[in-house]
Amino acid sequence: MELLDRTVAFVRGTLSDAESGHDWWHIQRVWNNTKLILENESADRLVCELAALLHDIADSKFHDGDETIGPRVAGEFLSKENVSPEIIEHVQQIILNMSFKASLGEITFDSPELQIVRDADRLDAIGAIGIARAFNYGGYKNREIYNPTILAEENMSKEAYKHTTAPTINHFYEKLLLLKDKMHTQTAKRIAKQRHQYMEGFLQQFYAEWDGKA
Repeated sequence: MELLDRTVAFVRGTLSDAESGHDWWHIQRVWNNTKLILENESADRLVCELAALLHDIADSKFHDGDETIGPRVAGEFLSKENVSPEIIEHVQQIILNMSFKASLGEITFDSPELQIVRDADRLDAIGAIGIARAFNYGGYKNREIYNPTILAEENMSKEAYKHTTAPTINHFYEKLLLLKDKMHTQTAKRIAKQRHQYMEGFLQQFYAEWDGKA
């Protein structure tokens, strides 16, 4: 069994009971997005694919906000697989720095590989699947769908974003609608444009239905 196959098996087993917006199927979509972007980008393919597969192996939002646990679990697995320390360190840095909340704090690392995997992950946060994931997570956290009296916050800090309990609709304005302009690769920019428009159409329909106009 090749390294990527063993990584897939490890991730599928570890995330077998994960919240469905951050489960194996999310990982598979991000992996597929990564491979699609790699068709037009120059980068270390192994680093990209390992990072895509391991990026949510222990998401901090499900581990009391601990942002070190994901890189640590990934590193322990890759060490047992005798992966070189240089690749392990690169994968860990990608995992540590690829989330949206990481972009709200001090930027300390960048690489073509990070840009590719981050774009791949962000594509899965927008469009039809992004909408489904947002409401699934909102339900998982027992949050309101929408509350007109609770306004979305602009320019949130990293800490404010980590601890928000706002309704799910607010999440569109606090993250999802911002992602189109945060894509780095041309492939992701092209896909994000269409998915962004889909979300805008959804919101128009949502408000029309909310107000009894549709």
